[in-house]
Amino acid sequence: MMNHSSLDTTMTFTSYGSFRLINYFFFTLTLLVYLLSIFSNVFLMLVIYFEASLHKPMYIFLFNLAVNGLIGSSTVWPKVMENLLSDTQKSSFLACVVQVFWCHFYIATAYTTFSVMAYDRYVSICKPLQYHSIMTPGKVKTLLTAASVVPLSSISVPLYLIYRLPLCKYATQNLFCDVMTLHNLSCVKSALVNLYSLCMVTSFVIFPCIIVLLSYAVILNVSLKASKDAQKKALSTCSPHLITFVNFGVATLFFAIYNRYSSFLPREVYVLITADWFAFPPLLNPIIYGIRTQEIRKCVVKTVRKKERFFRNY
Repeated sequence: MMNHSSLDTTMTFTSYGSFRLINYFFFTLTLLVYLLSIFSNVFLMLVIYFEASLHKPMYIFLFNLAVNGLIGSSTVWPKVMENLLSDTQKSSFLACVVQVFWCHFYIATAYTTFSVMAYDRYVSICKPLQYHSIMTPGKVKTLLTAASVVPLSSISVPLYLIYRLPLCKYATQNLFCDVMTLHNLSCVKSALVNLYSLCMVTSFVIFPCIIVLLSYAVILNVSLKASKDAQKKALSTCSPHLITFVNFGVATLFFAIYNRYSSFLPREVYVLITADWFAFPPLLNPIIYGIRTQEIRKCVVKTVRKKERFFRNY
């Protein structure tokens, strides 16, 4: 059994295998995706921050989603790249616990932010005359705080329970650490951990999904009764959110299926699911919002032209 008073225990990731020359290709590809994710999210954040016309609830929530995307990609990919170039893919137990914390914070915060954004779109489209009285600066701050603080505090409990469990195995086939990895490696299968994990899934996955689906059901009902111009406007503001939400939801569903039937599914499925959770959303979300949202698109073009004039004059 593992003595948790000593944090020098080493976890081993067996899925990478021994170092091969092709690892340089995977390392380069991962690094490219990671750097593009950082650039696209930081660029979107800067555009929202410096453009006064984007200082609205919708874009403030999008700013929060971009910050969360940076957290998600930075939690997984640097360690994956390190393992790709190493003959021994290992991690300390403490580093594994820290990674578990930030992975689940990223996932939970993504869902809470999606639900807050869906509520904002519902108020904007279904109650346009009351929008500014409902979405006050104080309420926006409260929603943003709840979207981050509630996952932050809630995730700490199952992580502490997992941390207290003694480990009998120290090798995992996963690419990175998560709660189920540590739970499966423990000597004791805790019913309390399973119960709390179920509550977490209900609170931070199922409940936000219900909020999003109900919001868009009402939005669809209202839009069908509106004019063609109103329908186009609703589609242009809602489609980026729906695309990113559906992508994240599908990845969650696949991950749940994989955890249940991992012995029957190839390892490549797990790699694709990992990429769909931690690579594609942070990379594609800013691009999707930049292309599909007219206000952001105009501000991006305006920013690029300013930079071009600056460099010409310089």
